[in-house]
Amino acid sequence: MIRFLRFTEWNALRNIEHLQLPSQHIRINSRYQLAMPSTYLVFGATGGTGKHFVTQALKAGHHVRALVRSSSKLEGLIGSAKASTNLRIVEGNIGDVKPQEMDGLVRGSDFVVCMLGEKEVQKTTKICAKFVKERLVPSMRRCDFKGRFLYQAGGLTCPPGENLSWILWTIRNTVARSFIGQHEDNEAVMEFLHKECGELEWMVHLAGIGGDGETKGRLEKSRAKFSIGNHRDCADYSHRVLEDDQAVRGWWFSRYV
Repeated sequence: MIRFLRFTEWNALRNIEHLQLPSQHIRINSRYQLAMPSTYLVFGATGGTGKHFVTQALKAGHHVRALVRSSSKLEGLIGSAKASTNLRIVEGNIGDVKPQEMDGLVRGSDFVVCMLGEKEVQKTTKICAKFVKERLVPSMRRCDFKGRFLYQAGGLTCPPGENLSWILWTIRNTVARSFIGQHEDNEAVMEFLHKECGELEWMVHLAGIGGDGETKGRLEKSRAKFSIGNHRDCADYSHRVLEDDQAVRGWWFSRYV
């Protein structure tokens, strides 16, 4: 059974856990070789892709830290994986998490994953950009974070200094117009990462997601085209791309191969 922790309890437990062998990366021939199970810090764990990402990580024997507003919601979404002793759920909100609380989550993590999105709120407020700029990245810098950071955006998000193809622009401004706020929020995050976070090993997944269900195949990164994948396959892709050196400090579509 999972015990849901308050931030003060989490910080104390974190200090005890990392007296044991820490989960660290070892660079060998410019490739990341995992010396032992990794620790993933996940924001957006109760979302469509996030729930699969958490479940897949736990089933592979990794450790997961998840900041969620509702622990019971996450527990209900991940099924039998909720019984894993490698799962630590911390209740809180990205909009008001305090610096010391954020540091307690970031410190000791090998990978940080953001799969955030709140369509209605993002119509008027760039909640993701505010979180990444004002809370997450400052914490990474305070904690001297040396891992990798994956940010999931949408396939209709326009990367810095680029233009969407006329097909994607048309889709974005017609049938997908209600998601423009999300794309603009994601674009603000990407601009910030591109211009101001050169010391961090970040990457952006420009995901084309259309529902859930059983796997449709294997997604691989692509510079030019994306497939409409499901949440399960996008989560699987996210695990793999985090270990791809060529994906660092770049933005990538994913397509079925």
